This record gives sequence, structure tokens and C-alpha cells, in this order.
Amino acid sequence: MSEAILPQDLIPTDGRFGCGPSKVRPEQIARLSMPGSPMGTSHRQAGVKDLVGSVRERVSQLFSLPDGYEVLLANGGSTSFWDAAVFGLIERRSHHQVFGEFGGKFATASAAAPWLDEPSTAKSEPGTRPALEAVDGVDVVAYPHNETSTGVMHPVERASGDGLTVVDATSAAGGIDFDASAADVYYFAPQKNFGSDGGLWLAAASPAAIERIERVAASGRYIPDSLSLQQVVSNSRKNQTLNTPAVATLLMLDEQLGWMLEQGGLAAMDTRTTASSDVLYAWADATSVATPFVSNPADRSKVVATIDFDESVDAAAIASTLRASGILDIEPYRKLGRNQLRIATFAGIETEDVRTLTRAIDWALSN
Repeated sequence: MSEAILPQDLIPTDGRFGCGPSKVRPEQIARLSMPGSPMGTSHRQAGVKDLVGSVRERVSQLFSLPDGYEVLLANGGSTSFWDAAVFGLIERRSHHQVFGEFGGKFATASAAAPWLDEPSTAKSEPGTRPALEAVDGVDVVAYPHNETSTGVMHPVERASGDGLTVVDATSAAGGIDFDASAADVYYFAPQKNFGSDGGLWLAAASPAAIERIERVAASGRYIPDSLSLQQVVSNSRKNQTLNTPAVATLLMLDEQLGWMLEQGGLAAMDTRTTASSDVLYAWADATSVATPFVSNPADRSKVVATIDFDESVDAAAIASTLRASGILDIEPYRKLGRNQLRIATFAGIETEDVRTLTRAIDWALSN
């Protein structure tokens, strides 16, 4: 099967459907070399600082942040945020909803910190999510808005109690609508719906989260400068980062944010991702050899669709066939180990390309 070549009319206009670094629109690439680009200039001067300021303002607009919320950004990715949160956001004990790889990684980081109490966890089998319930004695409740590894979506909501609600939004941010007031920290790296590159994490932080960061920083706990959330707050307010930021990442992110706002904002992006993911789920429901991996329709992701195949089909061979024709990165999450395809339907992906993809899969199944 891997040597078969798709007919031209079954090849999407853009074949990038990966859930890691995602499709980048041509306009984002063009932004890097536009006249006046701050590429190659000092990150402490107006060019880069104005760019950071634009990104922060546009994120605030896109998420309709309540009064008092601040947009933070720092060097590194989501892994860096988990470590920073262990040092500077969790006071004594955290609770983690674990229903995939990324929620589990934050729980593991919290458990490894000798200055924190053993975290509480609520776990469920891949393809499902645990119910969000109050847990006594925790000061942070953490979960992914969208579990990239499994394609399970979790609503942004608070558990009863006094803990901060901390939401991993890397694959959801910019593609799934939500109420920002329901989270204290909504953090993400920008390489999914925002079609940007690595090297930064961003977060929308509530006044309660800022107060917690300041209190922990003043407690005397050792916190490395590179993982200090207090440093992040201070530098973000100056539209800068501790070390030189990834300027190309910022430029592509700012371009995508502008496009999202012009299209109608977060609600419009949610409409796009819903339309694209619905195409895939409807196709799987109608195909005798495939089924959505996430059985509960309410939990199915709008931005990462996981489709299981029965044992008569070699999903890896399908992915290989399509890759040979330029349809890229639809293999399953490597650690999940299932006979499935994992397909991104991020905001920048066109729904018509998703429809063409389903026809390409049908062709591969027949050939």
C-alpha cells in the first residue's frame, strides 16, 4: 500500500494535519521578512517590545479576558511552565486530572518536587476523562482543556473549593471557545491553533493567580531565575522576557492573532474547528471499519480527532500511503499504541481540506 500514489483530486490543498507543530499559513511566513521586521534586533528595544505588547493585547482580546487578568509570556514551552508552576504556583499540594500524556506529565513534575506534598490525581482510561470534583487540601486544580495525545476535550470549569484552576490549553487555545473567568491560569505554547513555532509559553492569569505567584516568591522558597513566575510577571508587564525571546515565533503568532480577530474572534475559530472535526467524526461513524476513539460525543475534541480502525485495517500503512502524496503527520500518538489515525483540525486548517482527506482515506482503504 505504501507505494500507491493518490489521484491528484484527492490531495488536499494543504496536507499538513499534524498535532505537533501545525500548519503555518503563508501570510505568517511572509510576516518574517516584511519591511520593518524586528528580526535580528535587540529584544530590549521598541521593535521587539512593541511586538510583545501587540501579542499580549491581541491574546487578551481573543480570549475576552476579564478585568484584572494579565497575559504572561516566557522563554520555553509547556514543560517549562510545569516546572515553573511547581516552583512558584503550587503552595503545598495540587490535584491533577489525568486522562492522557500531558496531564500526566504535570502530575509527575508535581510529585517529584520534595518541597510539595504528594499530589492528588484523578485518572481515567485513554479516550475518557474523569469527572471534576472537589478535593480537600489542594491549592491548585490542574487539567488539560484538550488532551492532545488522545483527542479528549475537557470543559473549562472550576471545581468547588479554594484552589486555583490551572488549565493546559496548548492544543485548545485559539480553537475552542471558553469562559476565561472559569480559569486562573490558562497556559499554552503557540504551535497548534496559532500556527507558530516553539520557544515560548503564554498564559492568561487571574488576579488570584498573580497574588499567589507573588506570595510564593516572597516565602523564601528557592526558585531559579529561569523558572521564576515572579520574573515572568515583572518582565511581561514590560513587554519582554528574561532572555531573548523567539522573535520569529512572536511574529507568526501576532500575524495569526490578527487573522483570528479579523475572522470574528474565538467564536469564529470554534465554528471552524467544529465544522472540520464534525466532518471526521461523521465519516468515521459512517465507515464500517472505523469509529471515533472517544466514545462520548460530548468529550470528542474539536481540534484533535482520533479515529480507531478495526484489525482488518493497517492504519500505519494508510498513513504511509498518504504521506507519500504529501498528506503529513496523521499517525497516532506514539505512546498510545493504537491502530488509529490522529488528525488535527486546528483553526488554520480548511474544512474543505478535511473533506478531501476523508476521500483520500477511503481511496487508501480500497487500494
